[in-house]
Amino acid sequence: MKTPMRHDQTSQPLPIVQAFLDYLLHERHFSAYTARCYGVDLRQYVDYLAADQKLEIVPEREQYAMTYFSTPQRNGAATNGANPNVVHTVEPASITRCMLRNDVNGIRNFLAFLAEQNYSPATMARKIATLRSFYKWMLRRGLVEANPMLLIRTPKQPKRLPKAIGVEQIERLLAAPDDGSLLGARDRAILETLYSTGIRVSELVGINRADLDEAGEAIIIRGKGKRERIVPLGSHALTAITHYRTMLDGDMLKAGLVPSPTSPLFINKHGGRLSTRSVRRKVTKYLAEAGIDTHISPHTLRHSFATHLLDNGADLRSVQELLGHQSLSTTQVYTHLSTRRLRDAYLDAHPRATG
Repeated sequence: MKTPMRHDQTSQPLPIVQAFLDYLLHERHFSAYTARCYGVDLRQYVDYLAADQKLEIVPEREQYAMTYFSTPQRNGAATNGANPNVVHTVEPASITRCMLRNDVNGIRNFLAFLAEQNYSPATMARKIATLRSFYKWMLRRGLVEANPMLLIRTPKQPKRLPKAIGVEQIERLLAAPDDGSLLGARDRAILETLYSTGIRVSELVGINRADLDEAGEAIIIRGKGKRERIVPLGSHALTAITHYRTMLDGDMLKAGLVPSPTSPLFINKHGGRLSTRSVRRKVTKYLAEAGIDTHISPHTLRHSFATHLLDNGADLRSVQELLGHQSLSTTQVYTHLSTRRLRDAYLDAHPRATG
């Protein structure tokens, strides 16, 4: 099958897809970025069905189909006085109907198409997870009578351990920004905070001034699903943040500005909230300056935070709470790193460790 033509990226999702994305945002409290990723995967599914069934995507028709299938009489005659002939014409010609009536064989055909695109196992697993969530939602809404994704298995992925860097490399990275300037002081504070707390970049850019508890040496973090947690802040990070805020407040005072408690803690040169992309660019810049592999991501600081804690005797439950993981199994992956380091140290040091 030829690769389906993708409709305009700026076009609105189908009503049924938009309803699902609204559910993710407002009921499940997913981040806008995560919901957008789900939307991209479902857009590909929509385009595939349109090409496979040789259907044109007509917004009015899809809205009508969504309304029709949302009624209890969706499998019978028209509702609300609609003309049965109109319903008979609309129902089979909508992508919405194709989604709702698709079975396990149809899903497998779509997955076979995806496999032809040479996606990585991780990407395939994500796309399958999107469909699984979508059909589970439709089943709960009563839009489908059975969930075809129950018979679809997620392909096995090779286990990849989180990548962490050593303490000496961390020290070089943290020392890279010149904190003599406002932006340099900000960047030093950002790096110190990421490593001191292990928070995600998305959580870092969401920090407001009022979230910082200097007396308690802690900070309020809003994580996935808008769940809040309080994480301790190390003295080096607190010192870096205080230095940055002192310089920033001085500049704001000269400009006749007074910061609000709800103002972002880390701002860009225009005074707005920093984006995650900007933070990633800054981390890459300082990795290069410190002579460290620039393919490392900001998330590596999170991995390093967890690994170094476990290496120094922290218990797994505490690390789980600090990272904001809901499941302990998510945190347990870091124990493999620590175990591997212990094994390497044993092999290097014990006189009878090797033949």
